[in-house]
Amino acid sequence: MQLAVPVIGILRGIAGDFFQALMPEAFGAGLSALEITMNTPGAAAIISRCRPEVPPGKLLGMGTIRNVAEAEIALAAGAMFLVTPNTDPRVIELAKSREIPVIAGAFTPTEVYTAWSAGADLVKVFPCGAVGPDYLRELRGPFDQIPLVAVGGVNLNNVRDFFAAGVVGVGVGNSLFGQAALAEQDLNGVAANIRRFLAALPEPRQIR
Repeated sequence: MQLAVPVIGILRGIAGDFFQALMPEAFGAGLSALEITMNTPGAAAIISRCRPEVPPGKLLGMGTIRNVAEAEIALAAGAMFLVTPNTDPRVIELAKSREIPVIAGAFTPTEVYTAWSAGADLVKVFPCGAVGPDYLRELRGPFDQIPLVAVGGVNLNNVRDFFAAGVVGVGVGNSLFGQAALAEQDLNGVAANIRRFLAALPEPRQIR
């Protein structure tokens, strides 16, 4: 399976029933990929319950996969892709052996190259809020062959800057869904916020 999505919606701490209602609204608003973090209570059960309802062409994955044990749980639950906050070649190897895409977390140049060399499909630079788009632009200098995903600190006001810096995608949480809309479980508000965010992306809106 090939990852080709410009925006991954990240949900941490969401209730299972609310996610089951939110997922079709999010996909219907144009989002291509949703990520539930491993440290969300009942994350594996949410993935297992909702995986059969994922529409064709859409992706439901699990993030905050910090080690092999967590990766095994995510894969058993049916996660369609894995996202890690750190660089662990063993997690990447496990995902590749199951033919599941993995977005491996990295921050320093050495970690970025280590993750890519280990076989990561995409490399997640995290936390980007601490460094901004210029750091991604500098990384793209020596690592122009590595597809980078910006996570942490990406919002409606700077998302175009991150794409201009050369990333192929971004991972976004509250800035995508709307913190108030999530807190109030306002599905219409969530969908409107997603459409607003996606409309702000530069063209083309797909990872090449």
